[in-house]
Amino acid sequence: MHQLFHSLTLALFLINTAQSQNKQVRDDFNKLFENAGVSGSFSLYDLKKETYILTNPDQFTRPFTPASTFKICNSLIGLETGVIEDEDFVIKWDGIKRTMNKWNKDHDLKTAYKNSNVPYYQELARRVGNERMYQWLSKAKYGNADTSGGIDRFWLDGGLRVTPEQQIDFLKRLYSNELPFSRRSVEIVKRIMIEEEHPDYTLRTKTGWGEQDGESIGWYVGYVTTIENVYFFATCLQSAKPDESFANNRKSITRAVLTGLHVIPPSAEKK
Repeated sequence: MHQLFHSLTLALFLINTAQSQNKQVRDDFNKLFENAGVSGSFSLYDLKKETYILTNPDQFTRPFTPASTFKICNSLIGLETGVIEDEDFVIKWDGIKRTMNKWNKDHDLKTAYKNSNVPYYQELARRVGNERMYQWLSKAKYGNADTSGGIDRFWLDGGLRVTPEQQIDFLKRLYSNELPFSRRSVEIVKRIMIEEEHPDYTLRTKTGWGEQDGESIGWYVGYVTTIENVYFFATCLQSAKPDESFANNRKSITRAVLTGLHVIPPSAEKK
């Protein structure tokens, strides 16, 4: 019995040691959040080194509303169910004028994704329906797979939650074609996710902005493919009183960290 206890203790020690070895905490990047007047975290997974780099490890497993970062998964589900045929599939504007003028027209999947068009994706979700949506969320193991709050609201102000760790895991499985979607659906989504293409790297991303517990939640998630490596990242900001710079901070903080980690060159850092 004593020997069994000793073996279990040793096994747990080795597991914990391995987990700590593949996580690096970089407190030096916290000043980027402080200077922007926001709370939050940056999480990155280096595929080649099999290592996580975290600025705020306490938030790595904290659940947040995914807001528009769910458009990655929503696009996959829409394609897989046949609700939308391809990236050129148009959903007509419903004629309701919204504060985002760029939403007030017909959009196809690729422009709806680029412009983070909420009404397009709400209609997509309604056409998928509650039952199929829940089945696919569960199958894809996306966050907590909670669709409470309405078929066209659950990722905005409903029950769906996702952690930075889960965001990265989902992106890793997307990249490696390990999600339960067809290769065709995955390749279409990978195309519409491209934000930048350079000779040395390609950047695929999605932003998100939602509300949770009286705070604004700002996301910027994606992955960078270089000639030799792939880096998956999830930036999550929180602010009780966001100003006009909150949206830009999602990208500027991320780019500053990616530059500091030599993932992207300094010349690529947008101001």
